Amino acid sequence: MSTTALPHSPTPDIAAPDQVAGADVPALARRLGAIAGERRVLARRSELFAYTADGLPGYRKEPALAVFPGTREEVVAVVRALAELKVPFVARGAGTGLSGGALADHVVLVGLQRLTRILDVDVDNARAVVEPGTVNAVISRAVAGHGLHFAPDPSSQAACTIGGNVAENAGGPHCLKYGVTLNHIHALTVVLPDGEIVALGNAAGESDGYDLLGAFIGSEGCFGVVLDATVGLSPDPQAVRTLLADFTGVDDAARAVSGIIATGIVPAALEMMDNPTIRAVEASVYAAGYPADAAAVLLIELDGLAAGLEADVERVHMICREAGARGVRVASDAAERARLWQGRKKAFGAMGRIAPHLVVQDAVVPRTKLPETLRRIREIGERHGVTVCNVFHAGDGNLHPNIPYDASNADEAGRVEEAMGEIMRACIDAGGTITGEHGVGLDKIGYMPLVFSADSLATMCRLRDVFDPERRANPGKVVPVHSCREWGPRASAPAAG
Repeated sequence: MSTTALPHSPTPDIAAPDQVAGADVPALARRLGAIAGERRVLARRSELFAYTADGLPGYRKEPALAVFPGTREEVVAVVRALAELKVPFVARGAGTGLSGGALADHVVLVGLQRLTRILDVDVDNARAVVEPGTVNAVISRAVAGHGLHFAPDPSSQAACTIGGNVAENAGGPHCLKYGVTLNHIHALTVVLPDGEIVALGNAAGESDGYDLLGAFIGSEGCFGVVLDATVGLSPDPQAVRTLLADFTGVDDAARAVSGIIATGIVPAALEMMDNPTIRAVEASVYAAGYPADAAAVLLIELDGLAAGLEADVERVHMICREAGARGVRVASDAAERARLWQGRKKAFGAMGRIAPHLVVQDAVVPRTKLPETLRRIREIGERHGVTVCNVFHAGDGNLHPNIPYDASNADEAGRVEEAMGEIMRACIDAGGTITGEHGVGLDKIGYMPLVFSADSLATMCRLRDVFDPERRANPGKVVPVHSCREWGPRASAPAAG
């Protein structure tokens, strides 16, 4: 049940269709232009083409038009205008997502990348208030002088924005120890799809009643639009040690992962890359010094108090050796550590050398099932004649099997689609699930009934109705359309999931 789509050619420079949800598009463009500025509204297909895809290039969906408000007040005014006309919309940040979640299929795209202010930094209470277009890595740079940082670190952290991190509940390599976005957001101010402004959570601590903040984080843009986020800041660790262990067998590396976790040591990060990934990285400008003949490498980071850290390093070193590591080295300085991490975080980009297109997946399996699941993935790739590049968060079993391919080759594209569908089913059969951090979006809707019952899907629809009873925010995402049709509270409500 793979949902992989194929890219298409750019559309000609003509105006987009004239109607969206019954509203006149030229008139809507003029109205939104009066709010955000005429130059901040795009309506021609050539202008909109840049927004037809996100970081997963296999999907193309064309917005009816796009508007880019520059202030909180403009965002609210745009959402209220769309509510008045009952026009569906999709909020979009940097567009680095990997599930097709920020694509607008003939609805209005509301771009938030102009809202980039850090509104407040409270060093004493280790928190900051930021606008949704603030880039993830910018927060840590802004507070670096105070010995603080923002812990969630997606591989796209140099570009992805906090609004998108909230929508997807983004993780990253260091979420093994520090947790995902949910664990670092104290409060949100959001505008609901009907234009109401609400505050979720409490900057000072826990809130009474239902955890609406927790419900909103990870809702993939289906509940509303973030106006600002109060983020928690983490103290910089006293000491950091980054190790690279290389193995001649993938199974050996997987056993080392389980062995490290079994000791009770919790690394800040525990990442694995297989040989196809290593070779792609080492042949690119992101070359990190990984041994190109290794079957797999583990990138292991330990941090915390200086006292006792070296003992943990020695213990991890010994576990890797006992599991069959050919070599284990510790980064000698900050520059080498940064180089090792650059190779890992730029691995997806390095795969662009292999083929013009890339399918990325995001399944999760129990750590103990890593060896057999990786063997199964390798067998599926070989049987379909495709190259599977594995680079993933091994510490929590969050797999990222990637297949570079040429979408213009119909035969190859078909084999990729079949292989990826089998890989996802193999992960589910291993007791896993379909996404760890990239979200469901468009890409994984077809897999939802494989892991959730009809009653569970219906409950998701009912929760969505609390925030967006008209289902105009990010329509057609996350929950299969038929589930919302069957369980929707009103027959007149739009049927998009």
